[in-house]
Amino acid sequence: MTEHTWFIYLVRTAAGHLYTGISTDVERRFKEHTAGKGAKYLRGKGPLSLVFKQAVGERAAALKLESTIKKMSKYEKEAMLRGSSEISK
Repeated sequence: MTEHTWFIYLVRTAAGHLYTGISTDVERRFKEHTAGKGAKYLRGKGPLSLVFKQAVGERAAALKLESTIKKMSKYEKEAMLRGSSEISK
């Protein structure tokens, strides 16, 4: 993947909540989240685990997919995680 490839990722909190985000470097971004320097939503909710990562391509496509996933119920997100290693763009 090139440095301009965007990824969608999901992080699970200690309470089982799922956070959806996008990044060009998921590993770096996840380290920021675990250090409490990422999204405010995840601060103090560790330990965190990265449960999903998928290359999407361009930023616009990643933003659109992120919006779609954020509108899904937790049940739908869990089913997506169980049923497929990739989600449709």
